[in-house]
Amino acid sequence: MENDVKMLGHFAALFSALMWGMAFVSSKVLLQYFEPVEVLFIRLGIGFLALFVICPHLLHIKDRRQEIWFAAAGLTGMCIYYLMENISLTYTSSANVCVIVSMSPFFTAIIMHLLYRDNHLGWSFFLGFVMAIVGISAISFSGQEMQLNPLGDLIALGAAVMWSIYCVILGKIGTFGYNPLQTTRRTFGYGLLFLLPVIAVTGFNPDLNDLAQPEVIIHFVFLGVVTFALCFATWGYATRHLGAVDTSVYMYLMPVITLIGGALLLNESVTVLSVAGVVLTIGGLLVSELLGRKDGQDPFVIEGEKD
Repeated sequence: MENDVKMLGHFAALFSALMWGMAFVSSKVLLQYFEPVEVLFIRLGIGFLALFVICPHLLHIKDRRQEIWFAAAGLTGMCIYYLMENISLTYTSSANVCVIVSMSPFFTAIIMHLLYRDNHLGWSFFLGFVMAIVGISAISFSGQEMQLNPLGDLIALGAAVMWSIYCVILGKIGTFGYNPLQTTRRTFGYGLLFLLPVIAVTGFNPDLNDLAQPEVIIHFVFLGVVTFALCFATWGYATRHLGAVDTSVYMYLMPVITLIGGALLLNESVTVLSVAGVVLTIGGLLVSELLGRKDGQDPFVIEGEKD
């Protein structure tokens, strides 16, 4: 039973990473019509409503002190991470952002090690990390020149750290024993609340005619229902049963899926260097996951529990 749960956790993490990789393609389409904050607020709102349809039961908190963890998850994972990622794209190249944000598994591992000293990192994790980052760099900079922009790159680095913090918080939330759909919906609610002040400053005025276009509706439904409602729930499930570190390494796959999706849907070119990058990236993921971290146990992993 325990092995079945862990296998399901790996499939859940893989599903999330695959869909999030495709999300970049859909976001490219929607950003032709709307501002980044508008896209984020609408897809988050759709995800919030979709989770109510899927799981209408309200979440009853056992301990009110747990509420701060849900608020922190909404602030870091739903609000600050996406805002910093979008802002960084206005200052530096998408290739830079892709590589830097993909470093989040490393930061997740470091944070977990600092918080829980017995959560040691094996050599396989670092070898897999180096392989994946080299592969992701090959994918991202294929056909592009590497251009450093200290401000944009620093903001992207902040986004990677925010996602890492979110993953650690998610691990803690997983120990509460609640339904992943309900906990995801609650963090979405906080994410929407924290976005309201941002919208008050930047404005929120999407064109209704654009919103009515079939192409826009399809992409928003995909982003809201699949990449937000479902993927954040499956990511939470994976974190609960695999741990924050082992789940986070699936983030390496996102640039690979973005490359494939861009080639299939946007007719973007694929080079020999980018193909080599795909091989290295997947190899890094396999090294990290198959060889495993033998020296420590993630304190948030729930063994053999039925959901």
